[in-house]
Amino acid sequence: MEQGFSLVPKKEEDELGEEYRNEKSAEEMSHLSTNMMKKVTSMAAPMVAVAVSQYLLQVISIVMAGHLDQLSLSSVAIATSLTNVTGFSLIFGLAGALETLCGQAFGAEQFRKISAYTYSSMICLLLFCFPISLLWVFMDKLLKLFHQDPLISQLACRYSIWLIPALFGYAVLQSMSRYFQSQGLVLPLFLSSLGALCFHIPFCWLLVYKLRFGIVGAALSIGFSYWLNVGLLWIFMRDSALYRHSRNLRAQEIFLTMKQFFALAIPTAMMTCLEWWSFELLILMSGLLPNSKLETSVLSICLTMSSLHYVLVSGIGAAASTHVSNELGAGNPKAAQAAANSAIFLGAIDAAIVSITLYSNRKNWAYIYSKESEVAHYVTQITPILCLSIGVDSILAVLSGVARGTGWQHIGAYANIGSYYLVGIPVGSILCFNVKLRGKGLWIGILIGSTLQTIVLSLVTFFTNWEQEAAKARDKVIELTPQGNQETESILEEDVQVLLQDVSENV
Repeated sequence: MEQGFSLVPKKEEDELGEEYRNEKSAEEMSHLSTNMMKKVTSMAAPMVAVAVSQYLLQVISIVMAGHLDQLSLSSVAIATSLTNVTGFSLIFGLAGALETLCGQAFGAEQFRKISAYTYSSMICLLLFCFPISLLWVFMDKLLKLFHQDPLISQLACRYSIWLIPALFGYAVLQSMSRYFQSQGLVLPLFLSSLGALCFHIPFCWLLVYKLRFGIVGAALSIGFSYWLNVGLLWIFMRDSALYRHSRNLRAQEIFLTMKQFFALAIPTAMMTCLEWWSFELLILMSGLLPNSKLETSVLSICLTMSSLHYVLVSGIGAAASTHVSNELGAGNPKAAQAAANSAIFLGAIDAAIVSITLYSNRKNWAYIYSKESEVAHYVTQITPILCLSIGVDSILAVLSGVARGTGWQHIGAYANIGSYYLVGIPVGSILCFNVKLRGKGLWIGILIGSTLQTIVLSLVTFFTNWEQEAAKARDKVIELTPQGNQETESILEEDVQVLLQDVSENV
């Protein structure tokens, strides 16, 4: 039979066909990016509220204690700083491994593995809490090594000891939060966090002032609020379809996943903690300057503002981590790339808005924290550097979320070591002590470190082969379950067999 023919030459026909395919692919990518932008935005907004609610628990306790007297404020502030560095930051970092593991498992529909990863995380994090608690018991001796006032050291140690129940609650809470986050279930997280915050405010006031527990009440209220949050999440978790499918999870499955969890948990903790600790080191170094009271106050104010902003933008990073990991696990590389690009775009918008707003109010915003004109004037001078730092941190928080979703924690850990500890902090020390830039020099050093880390993660993200990453993600997910979804199917088969047995007995 005679084949069809065309008046258009073969070469031009091929070129037209290729051009049409390119236009169609561009349209599909644009449509995909638009949809992913909506998804990332809709998840980022409630995750910001969740992060702020959990962050405010400790802030409210500090405020309540601060209204007792200056000694209580100093003791609780120092104890909060040290417990964050030695405990809460480590637990938060270790739990970040679940963003990769659970997110990719959910995308690959390996639902039993999500529960197995979550339970293994709870066990591991609770075990880590014991040596951390032992360190907190001897917090006063640690503070005396740094030549702190003996009375402040004693009260800070007392606060840390009564904060131990909160540490164990925080370990369970972080695991459960990642469980819901990896599935995109933000409503339970939002409601439970908001409920815990609403409970914490009057309960902390009751313990501190009415029952006269003082700083002990401030610490206990955090523990009660964390455990209340855990209880509320457990109610949501118990009624979920995924929990019903994995109710008969065997202990062997949990312990088999611990190796995968630890392989990612350690670099994730390094990635998180090394950056966190570098800012705390900044405050300690400012204490070595001649006018240490002024320098420490100014850098503490700048650090508080920077930390508050980082909490806000971490919601975008969490949304990026969830969607990237889900799409990679599902084998959708283009969707994963679109999720990463959408989150970076939102981070850039956040950077522009916050930086411009802060710079526009550079002469006034410091009075929120201090009435001293000398402190406010110094903060005004350092605000341009702080604005640049906040802009870089916005992109960095999002790129860190992409790294957690993809499983690049080891790259982030090495980038942290090189950026902050080999470049940023040494350069900051030289600018501070040798060039005599004082606190400005320290913050410029941190800015250089953040910029280097952002450049590294940006290059890794830009040159990523997303098809290859999707294939690697699916291989990792089915590493211990090579038969795919047969575990879930076996559950259904068992249910059918039980049902048939009941019917036969009744007949």
